[in-house]
Amino acid sequence: MTVGILLVGGFGTRLKPLTNESPKPMLPVAGLPVTEHQIMAAKRAGIHTLVLATSYLAEVFTPYFGDGSKWGISIKYAVEKEPLGTGGAIRNAAELLGRDEDVVIFNGDVLSRHDIASQIAFHQKVQADVTLHLIRVADARAFGCVPLDSSGKVTAFLEKMENPVTNLINAGCYVFSPNIIDQIPFNEVVSVERQTFPALVAAGRPIYGYEDQSYWLDVGTPAALFQGSRDLITGDFQAMPGCDIATDARIFGHSSIGARCRIESGVSIEDCIIGDDVVIGARTSLSHTFVAHGSSISAGESHQNRYISPSENLPIPG
Repeated sequence: MTVGILLVGGFGTRLKPLTNESPKPMLPVAGLPVTEHQIMAAKRAGIHTLVLATSYLAEVFTPYFGDGSKWGISIKYAVEKEPLGTGGAIRNAAELLGRDEDVVIFNGDVLSRHDIASQIAFHQKVQADVTLHLIRVADARAFGCVPLDSSGKVTAFLEKMENPVTNLINAGCYVFSPNIIDQIPFNEVVSVERQTFPALVAAGRPIYGYEDQSYWLDVGTPAALFQGSRDLITGDFQAMPGCDIATDARIFGHSSIGARCRIESGVSIEDCIIGDDVVIGARTSLSHTFVAHGSSISAGESHQNRYISPSENLPIPG
């Protein structure tokens, strides 16, 4: 059996204004928060306990996820008073876990369909200290790259460069052997990518890469979040339970409609993400617009490339 830590403490600066009132892991993708998609993936992989490492707007996670019983998994919460970086967050969250099981670390803004259970099995087979999920991209210049030797062992962690030595990049899901956790300093700001992993490689420790080319997306920008939602929807749109949608409303472009929404007559919605409990008045036209939970849009309005909440109406950059 395995336990996990989900890193959901970031500010989501690249996602603004979508994260003005919600942490990025709670933004809806195909009707469900990004974090909920990750919890379901963890459950499928056999993870029985998951710690959410939170910081920014931490108070919104507990009311939604509770103890995790709804998903058949035990959920605990580790709140950082001040952001500790990826390594510091892992060390802080691990205080709620034992040291007798491997720990899977999830990056909070990644959607992935890779085989986590196989990554865990590979980690145990090669007796690795850490095993990283890697993906091969066409152009690695925008990413740090991770070269491997012939056995699959990581030989370096390289920052972005104009001529990458490999097109394998870090995909943000790690399996840690429990003894490695305590090597991360407690209550200090630490980056596993810039400090922990390079130090382990330099010391000759067994750090392995697990390559899996399944669907993967970093949803860290508004454009990527919209793309992720579209990717998970088959057909013109998806509506969650409890919606009242007028028969003549036109909804297309792989739009996502949250729960308990009311969409009135003559509405046109294209390539949008609509939150829960939203009311959209008659003859409204929306295109590439994010409508936050609980918003109300008056009849006859027209919006394109906008972020709309109960208190804000702002352009979406890019």
